[in-house]
Amino acid sequence: MTRGVAILGSTGSIGTQALDVLSRHRDEYRIVALAAGRRSELLERQAAEFGVPADRVRACADEPDALAELAALDDVDVVLNAVVGFAGLPATLAALGAGKRLALANKESLIAAGPVVAKARAAGGGEIVPVDSEHSAIWQCLRAGRASEVARIVLTASGGPFRGRTREELARVTVDEALAHPTWNMGAKITIDSSTLMNKGLEVIEAHELFGVGFDRIDVVVHPQSIVHSMVEFCDGATIAQLSMPDMRLPIALALGAPNRLPVPYGAIDWATMGSLDFEVPDRSTFECLGLAYHAGRAGGTAPAILSGANEVAVDAFLGGRIPWTDIANVVAEVLNDGAGTADEISDVLEADRRARERAAAVVASRSAA
Repeated sequence: MTRGVAILGSTGSIGTQALDVLSRHRDEYRIVALAAGRRSELLERQAAEFGVPADRVRACADEPDALAELAALDDVDVVLNAVVGFAGLPATLAALGAGKRLALANKESLIAAGPVVAKARAAGGGEIVPVDSEHSAIWQCLRAGRASEVARIVLTASGGPFRGRTREELARVTVDEALAHPTWNMGAKITIDSSTLMNKGLEVIEAHELFGVGFDRIDVVVHPQSIVHSMVEFCDGATIAQLSMPDMRLPIALALGAPNRLPVPYGAIDWATMGSLDFEVPDRSTFECLGLAYHAGRAGGTAPAILSGANEVAVDAFLGGRIPWTDIANVVAEVLNDGAGTADEISDVLEADRRARERAAAVVASRSAA
């Protein structure tokens, strides 16, 4: 029996790699729905190649309800949510509420609305299998022991393109420099987040929501080779790590096939030529976004939604040349200082996101005019 898959964000980095994985397993999976931010030649080619009906192909960047509709279709077994940003939240809730397997690459929806997502998962019986390489690694490592035996989770960070630079040096970096990630090929937003370490901070919050581990037991280390994707330390001192060459098709394939592994090797390591694996403490004084994420996560309520919304606005402003790279953290910090509320309902999260974006836009405007 084949599994029906809906790919939301099919023309992006994760979406295209997922289709590459699925093209090798056509007897086991069928693509029943595709969505992208805009209708493009690539989207049309994808639909034609995989035989997706026209009414199941959507270009709906500004229509989150349309994404949710696809996620809840009766013949969908697995939803790959690779939509960028907060716009992916309705699809996350719809998939979980309908009892689907959610292969989650859209970290912002879980981060911004963790309590609401947990309610939807409990009510609908859906399942989340993470696609982020770090959380996929943790998911795999946790098979080695019981939840009660976990001492801490260690997320690894490549350090991005600016590892080792001082704050003074970073004041003048260009967009092209920030987009030049040393080990991963990702979309623009997540690449900028990697350069500020906001991506790792968001992953800390995501790990807390996914695995129920407190923030005091989630650490981050910089690992420039991006071979060790994350680790779990157990109560007896044993540390289990997941290693592979940087290739997002591995966690994508696992999320689609879990608990089974699809028998195509992605990222296999040639140990004879591997060389050294290095680890170091992140420079939080220079990369302030990591500390801001820990602060928002511990504050809880709508603080993670405010963090995520303000960061999206700040990153967009940097990409548009309206603020320098160093102002991304400054904008987010200023918006977070306004305080947060409770996040019991989806309306709370949506309102917090709206106000955070509005406030961040005002902060950006004031800094651009200075």
